[in-house]
Amino acid sequence: MADSTAALAKLLEVMARLRDPANGCPWDREQTFATIAPYTIEEAYEVADAIERNDAVDLRDELGDLLFQVVFHARMAQERGWFDFNEVAASIHDKLVRRHPHVFGDAVFDNSAEQTSNWEEHKARERTAAAARRGETSTSVLGDVPQALPALMRAAKLGKRAARTGFDWPDASGVRDKLNEELAELDAEIAKGATDAATSEPDPRVAEELGDALFTLVNLGRHLHVDAEVALRAANRKFESRFRHMESLARARGLALDALSPAEWDALWLESK
Repeated sequence: MADSTAALAKLLEVMARLRDPANGCPWDREQTFATIAPYTIEEAYEVADAIERNDAVDLRDELGDLLFQVVFHARMAQERGWFDFNEVAASIHDKLVRRHPHVFGDAVFDNSAEQTSNWEEHKARERTAAAARRGETSTSVLGDVPQALPALMRAAKLGKRAARTGFDWPDASGVRDKLNEELAELDAEIAKGATDAATSEPDPRVAEELGDALFTLVNLGRHLHVDAEVALRAANRKFESRFRHMESLARARGLALDALSPAEWDALWLESK
């Protein structure tokens, strides 16, 4: 514990030096919450990437980068007199203790379902309290699903949150039927647009129906216990691997990629599989 405390103290000191108005780093001094936020998101994805690659060294380094983002935001908040890093740590400490009464209190749950239900009740009370602090007179079960989440991830969270109120398909087959319906509506809008003049602008009706189909597909994944965001990342990796293999095959045979016919592309794709 002493070593970790000392290491954190050194990191906080480095952050203070970087933000020092007189002798700090010009770039670090100029940053704001808004300019740093994209880096915070990027670092979180790099942590996920290191985990997917099972690279322990990269994971250590990327966790450090993500921790630095927390320290950076906390330092800027401290400069404004809002809160400091210790208060950030205390906040998550108290939240974890509060949400785990079976570990830190006398509560007893017979199974994980009861524990999950209790967890959600705690979160609901916290949402209500947060809304009251902001002066909101009513709360929505969807109110704290972050707008900045990747669209697939947010769609899954919206569907899951709505499902807790009973607004959901009874099983995966119902979602699959809905997907067929949405795809049929997409096809209909595509067919309508087929007679329109060629344009580089997307047809808003096609875009809307495509969005509906994607949203339904995400919820089908939820019913099948498949995380759509994770599944799509895996599909991206598979496509990238196969395409790189096709590139290697083409180079080895002296073929120019931009000169390949559809049939030649298909042959390379099948070979890469």
